[in-house]
Amino acid sequence: MVEMTAQSHLDRLKECVASFDADGLVKACREALAAGITPSTLVIDGMAKGMDVVGAKYEAGEYFLSELIMAGETMTAGMKVVEPLLKGGTYQGIGTVAIGTVSGDLHDIGKNILAMLLTAAGFDVIDLGVDVPADRFVQTLRTQKPDILAMSALLTVAIPEMENVIRKIDEAELRPKLKLIVVGGTPLTEDFAKGIGADAYGPTAVAGVKICKEIASKRETIK
Repeated sequence: MVEMTAQSHLDRLKECVASFDADGLVKACREALAAGITPSTLVIDGMAKGMDVVGAKYEAGEYFLSELIMAGETMTAGMKVVEPLLKGGTYQGIGTVAIGTVSGDLHDIGKNILAMLLTAAGFDVIDLGVDVPADRFVQTLRTQKPDILAMSALLTVAIPEMENVIRKIDEAELRPKLKLIVVGGTPLTEDFAKGIGADAYGPTAVAGVKICKEIASKRETIK
């Protein structure tokens, strides 16, 4: 039997995520760890690469919402093996993102997918849930100091609340080191995001992750 190289283990992790093979991913994680590959490497150079494949296929129209959900469930299975080891190690996320659906909106599928994709990409995620009041967003920024705040909404009646949240954040003078993005399809638009003072707009969870990665890479360059 030919011994697997470290790259072979990572490629297998990537393939399991991209093909929604949760059982295979759990087994691959355990075997990779036994081979001496670090938990953080499993996440960043293995499973996250698989999520990149899923995201690319989604944007190309080859995968749809159901595939994103399956990929998220697969990733969760693998993370259950790895997370306990990450907590005791030197692993650090590439940034912290607080996310939440604004007050007046209870939709959570898009938000949950965004949280999962961000975690897979190496971010630490603070998930505030749905129907989040502006004051809670502000309090989270004060106490936990995330690098990025991502707000989502699907209902037209909830859209104005995004502007209210940004106004409260500006009043609290919490914007200097914060990047603020809005994520969601219709009725949100690029022009609306700019008009309320957001730093960026993503029409989908996949687009939202790309924006967060771009923000993180610029922060690293500055450092």
